[in-house]
Amino acid sequence: MRTRHLILTLAASALVVSGCTGSSGDDGGTKGDPAKLQARLTEAKTALDDAETVTISLATTKLPSGVTGLLSAKGQGNHSPAFKGKVKVVTGGASLDADVIAADGKVWAKTGFSPTFLTINPASLKAPDPAGLLAPDTGISQILAKTQKLSEGDKSRDGKDVLTTITGTLPGSLVRDIIPSAAQDKSFAVTYRLDDDNVLRDASLKGPFYPNGGDVTYTVRLTTSDTAITIEPPTPAGR
Repeated sequence: MRTRHLILTLAASALVVSGCTGSSGDDGGTKGDPAKLQARLTEAKTALDDAETVTISLATTKLPSGVTGLLSAKGQGNHSPAFKGKVKVVTGGASLDADVIAADGKVWAKTGFSPTFLTINPASLKAPDPAGLLAPDTGISQILAKTQKLSEGDKSRDGKDVLTTITGTLPGSLVRDIIPSAAQDKSFAVTYRLDDDNVLRDASLKGPFYPNGGDVTYTVRLTTSDTAITIEPPTPAGR
């Protein structure tokens, strides 16, 4: 009888422990809850939109052969929106580096071939207006609030920090606001990495950014500052 009583006691204890830990992981079944994941992404968007200055890097390691498009954009900006930094595009099979200023709805570029800033139309190079990347309603931060089919992935490391991975999909109509040549009628895969304070560390977007070019992956890295930055149009030549 004592042996039978001991077995029943151990079985009951196991059930109690199982009930406390939950059946879906160490978080009691909340891991991967789309509503909770969306809340984290919304908090990350708010942090970006409230920052005085955003340092941004948008880049891909390689573009498909024969494609004209954006290879990288790196610099600082604000939500006026305005941007100042360096952009690299591929056109005619060669890469072209330029210092870029974007403000007041216009974009100016200065390359090694020109001693002064000249106005350009970035869409002609299949590239975005870099200032537009920081606009709260149509820039990169908007996708945080509009990602579909959210799911939590494996943890990853960035230095000593352990980050949460959140995956989902985006309609091409939204991705076109970032890269104007993106296929509007296609779906794009997106992967976010957030720290424990729900600060977005980086995001990767994969899909058909260029016609007949197959899938391309762009990685976006963002850091924020409470110190304001002033970005003004370049001084016209001769002044």
